[in-house]
Amino acid sequence: MGTFRSLHEIDFADIIQPVYFPSPQAWEDQVLYFLLVDRFSDGDETNFTDNNGNIVSAGNTPLFTGVEAGNAIATEETAARWRDAGGNFVGGNLKGLKSKIGYLKRLGVTAIWISPVFKQVAAQESYHGYGIQDFLDIEPRFGTTTDLIDVVKTAHENGIFVILDIILNHSGDVFGYVGGQPAYQNGQTFPVQGFRNAAGNAALPFGPLAAGESADAGIWPAELQEAGTFTQKGKIVNWDYEPEFLNGDFESLKDITHGSGDVDNFRVSDAFKYLTEAYKYWIAVADIDGFRIDTVKHMELGATRYFSSVIKEFTMGIGKENFYLIGEITGGRQRAFNTLELTGLDAALGIDDIPDKLEYLVKGYRNPSEYFGLFRNSELVQKESHIWFRNKVVTLFDDHDQVRKGGHKARFCADSLGTDMLVAVLGLNLTTLGIPCIYYGTEQAFDGEGGNDRYIREAMFGGEFGAFRSRNVHFFNENNPWYPEISKINELRKQHIALRRGRQYLRTTSANGIDFSLPTIFGERMNSIVAWSRIFNDREVLCAINIDPQHETIAYVTIDNDLHPVNSRIRCLYSSKNSPQELNVEVRNGKAVRLTIPPGGFVIYA
Repeated sequence: MGTFRSLHEIDFADIIQPVYFPSPQAWEDQVLYFLLVDRFSDGDETNFTDNNGNIVSAGNTPLFTGVEAGNAIATEETAARWRDAGGNFVGGNLKGLKSKIGYLKRLGVTAIWISPVFKQVAAQESYHGYGIQDFLDIEPRFGTTTDLIDVVKTAHENGIFVILDIILNHSGDVFGYVGGQPAYQNGQTFPVQGFRNAAGNAALPFGPLAAGESADAGIWPAELQEAGTFTQKGKIVNWDYEPEFLNGDFESLKDITHGSGDVDNFRVSDAFKYLTEAYKYWIAVADIDGFRIDTVKHMELGATRYFSSVIKEFTMGIGKENFYLIGEITGGRQRAFNTLELTGLDAALGIDDIPDKLEYLVKGYRNPSEYFGLFRNSELVQKESHIWFRNKVVTLFDDHDQVRKGGHKARFCADSLGTDMLVAVLGLNLTTLGIPCIYYGTEQAFDGEGGNDRYIREAMFGGEFGAFRSRNVHFFNENNPWYPEISKINELRKQHIALRRGRQYLRTTSANGIDFSLPTIFGERMNSIVAWSRIFNDREVLCAINIDPQHETIAYVTIDNDLHPVNSRIRCLYSSKNSPQELNVEVRNGKAVRLTIPPGGFVIYA
């Protein structure tokens, strides 16, 4: 498939397909998996299970066994080489992703969120995909448009939806300012030296490029080369000051002019209209099922509403009735709620307070009511909270930008509690309200140790920057202690609608069966059972974790008084370790059952 240099070259009537893969009936039924294309797979692994369930013996990269941990940092010279590799492209691609769809399906993933795949500024190492130079082409290190189409087609054949990560706020570093990148100064517009050429130098005229100019120069499609595309106001210094965070550059990435006016009377810029057309193209040609929209806080609400409206109308017109738009909306829950309500985005990425409260509840340093309370704040959302949060928030505890307690970046498994409590935190994430999302490598207990972005973006396929300070081994292991458990939990989530759409209640517990209360921290950390119910119609599913990683814990747990006769039994659907197969319903605090959960365990009863 050819590459378009201009939007005027695209004939939508010619590329729109007669039938598209239908949208899911309910996005809260899905389990998302977020991956960075450059860090996921290069397709050269051996000894893994392919999409058809067969063991692959070809390929050159063997499976990680454990002994290879640290093999990349044996000397300071090799350690420096490993660290440096993490700041560059390391070789993951779309063909590699296509070869691992079966791995994701068997894990229980039903929708993959793929990092931006569009062509990056050629002279820069923006492996993460957020430095786009051409909005109508695929980054050649990732593959081609045909490769993206093949990934989506293979995913759909396996019942998996595809969500593309997209950027509307900015382009890559496609031009240079006179005198270098300035800082934002009271809305001042700064002079531009020129568009960057293929070598990265700002040596080209800042305007429409000459016919025959390199595709690695400037910005594409050609419509974005027109005057007025960029705000030209320098990089953001104060990230909470408006209009600075709306009009300033996101570091060296160049802010695009969206338009002007309040949300109800917004006048959309030509540049933003062109961007919207470009993303319509990708839906039409690749059969995409949803977008995750980057840096929504830095966009005018009117622009976001325009994009949501146009994309929704376009996708409904081609038969995708529930195309999903997930916004990365930093700045707190109130901003996220207001943005969704005013713009028509479908869901917010739960990156502000959810990851912290998920992680540190499980590790014993947050009261459970802090996490569960996020889903009860009806005063904030002004509607019944179980309904709103069911499909309006994507919940996760690891991602590519995750800042942990203390201000450093790492994964959940970076500390000593991580691997012991990994099934528990995944169980909590997968069986509580919201649309759950697993970050690639979490199912392999990646630790992300190092303190900054690159270390939480390890390569699954090895190469020069493998996880656990390794190189040249891959991590597509379906028989580790965590992958099979995630798969079992996801299968139960699929079978039981209460775990996907039910109301949610944090349950009171009691050690003696008489005095019931919500579990609370006493002293340095909590060591107790945390239990919650999901209720759908007349069906209750009880879930619980043991916060104590070293000792079995026993507690009475309150259940719904009206749904369970005295001396009836509830059955164990899942236990990460050995737990009783049935529990007797007793008259205590209304009705209660006596739970026994092994250290760090997770259980589901119904």
